[in-house]
Amino acid sequence: MTTSRALNIVFVHPDLGIGGAERLVVDAAVGLQDKGHKVSIYTSHHDPTHCFEETRNGQLKVNVRGNWLIPRTLFGLFYIICAILRQFHLGLALLLWDRPKIDVIFIDQLSASIPLLKFTGAKILFYCHFPDKLLTGRKSVLKKLYRMPVDKFEEVTTGMADAIVVNSKFTANVFRDSFPSIKQRPKVLYPGIHLTSYDKAVDLNDESVKILESHKKLIISINRFERKKNIALAINAFAALRDNHLVSTTEFQNLRLIIAGGYDYRVKENVEYHLELEKLASILGLSNFTISLVGGAKDAQSPPPSDAQVVFLCSFSEEQRTFLLSRAILLLYTPSNEHFGIVPVESMYASLPVIAVNSGGPTESILDEVTGFLCDPTPEAFSQSIVKLLSGGNEFDRKIMGEQGRKRVQTLFSLSAFVDTLEDILRHLAFESSPSSSLKLPILIFVLSLIIGFIVYTQDYISI
Repeated sequence: MTTSRALNIVFVHPDLGIGGAERLVVDAAVGLQDKGHKVSIYTSHHDPTHCFEETRNGQLKVNVRGNWLIPRTLFGLFYIICAILRQFHLGLALLLWDRPKIDVIFIDQLSASIPLLKFTGAKILFYCHFPDKLLTGRKSVLKKLYRMPVDKFEEVTTGMADAIVVNSKFTANVFRDSFPSIKQRPKVLYPGIHLTSYDKAVDLNDESVKILESHKKLIISINRFERKKNIALAINAFAALRDNHLVSTTEFQNLRLIIAGGYDYRVKENVEYHLELEKLASILGLSNFTISLVGGAKDAQSPPPSDAQVVFLCSFSEEQRTFLLSRAILLLYTPSNEHFGIVPVESMYASLPVIAVNSGGPTESILDEVTGFLCDPTPEAFSQSIVKLLSGGNEFDRKIMGEQGRKRVQTLFSLSAFVDTLEDILRHLAFESSPSSSLKLPILIFVLSLIIGFIVYTQDYISI
């Protein structure tokens, strides 16, 4: 039987940077803390210059363990092995050194430390954004062999959680297909957003906002600078407006595409993909400019020239996000098979129509032709949808679609609804009796994982 006493809740997250997964963890931690629970976060990396404000200003207690000890990669290789070892170190810190009294541990992204954290005596909730085994390619035989034990390890350790939650019905179906040995059916808990934080007025005196001001109509795309996000689709669709004569020359010159998103100069893909996108825009004859590269060499204070048609904004601030959501006329969301996608929800609450790919989580958050458009991931389909919203006809009025989107978010995707449901799940875990797990299996898995890591690290460095 549950009680109303406050819980001691620990969040374990690999890297507290800027992204959808990090936003969910921070929002969940703040929401539970506001309800009177004791909350702390354990992470392997936290950069105060590249994180959400709540983790920087002291609102949340953040414990960083092992960042100096274990690298993110070994000469650019073995990312997943390093991630597993870094999370083992987090688990050891909780178990052997810090030894806090814990009721429930919230783990997401990586399940590797679950066997070890079983020894804390706390109940464990695993929030699956998407199976890690599906987030990497397997183009070579060596890569397939390398991933086989890692993938099995993910399945076994994930199945050891006391409860499993996923972010959408789409992810729930993928989860069941990916982990056939796990009999536990994951619960669907949609991410929510803190509505009041999106109601703030735009601070036009903020210097970072001033450099974004323009007389042009703004079309925005918000995503991390990763190839799987297919940001190139937004640029190609934008160019198609001109190339396919969907708008007049004058109207096209009065449009600007702003591509904003998470960017970490330590992540090679972020750096490379940003350069690829700049090159693509230039090839398409679109004048482009990058106005912010946190940690990079470019001057973050320089505004784009007035004729810039594509503007790249890396690692934007909350003030800049508020400005973009309030001034844009629509948002392009380009990933295919996205697990959930919090950006469309944020945009709909800001009364922005959203054009997204007709697959994955957006099919659950966006109502086609009501709050936006769901279409094929082609420049032609996206550009045609853009035109429908630019024309301002009676059939698809931007204002009406925006109002419908805002109402939908208020009903289904508020942070309060998310936190209330999460709290119920955590209380049930903490106070309801459940079959105890044998400690022999966790010990065996832990030892085997160390052996696997040792074998992989001692191999010749091969490009996999």
